[in-house]
Amino acid sequence: MSDLLNKLEWRYACKKMDPTKVVPQDKIDRIVEAARLAPTSSGLQPFEIFVVTNAAMREQIKSKANGQAQITDGSHLLVFAAWNNYTAERINMMFDLTNAQRGGTNEGWENYRQMLLKNYPARTPEVNYEHAARQAYIGLGAALIAAAFEEVDATPMEGFNPKAVDEIMGLSARGLRSVVLVPLGYRAAEGDWLENLKKVRRPTAQFVTEVK
Repeated sequence: MSDLLNKLEWRYACKKMDPTKVVPQDKIDRIVEAARLAPTSSGLQPFEIFVVTNAAMREQIKSKANGQAQITDGSHLLVFAAWNNYTAERINMMFDLTNAQRGGTNEGWENYRQMLLKNYPARTPEVNYEHAARQAYIGLGAALIAAAFEEVDATPMEGFNPKAVDEIMGLSARGLRSVVLVPLGYRAAEGDWLENLKKVRRPTAQFVTEVK
């Protein structure tokens, strides 16, 4: 655990990446797998991850993200995209997948399915999207920790135009909405104003309250 904490101390939101360095595919695979394995509400996994290496698409996305250079200077761009709504089809898909992989079902599990089918689709699409987006952020956290463990720089970004990115990537046609961008790469040897600054976090005594 101390090794992981040391690597979390090492990581920061890299502001300048080296465009000549490419993250090995096995590291990318492990970072994405960590996000895939992240917990989600009711196990529905209501988001998807796009791994973008296409240079032209990343240039388009950068233009809709305030020109943040890491999007094109990093070797890979992760786009976390949440379901735009919970539908009966999507809920049943995940329950059926669970039943198939576990080799059966039970009354309690099927009652839980019916409860979700009754309540989730009845909510507004925006409420459901916001719920799904929060699940995507759980996956984001797992990906950032995995990237730190792999000593890969990862910079989460909310500063972009989601509707424009959705259009560039054709996400709406897939029932998805972009939530957060994460360029992956390696910090540049110089030119990053943030690199050598001390990591600042509130001390534990001001951050953690023990309730006994």
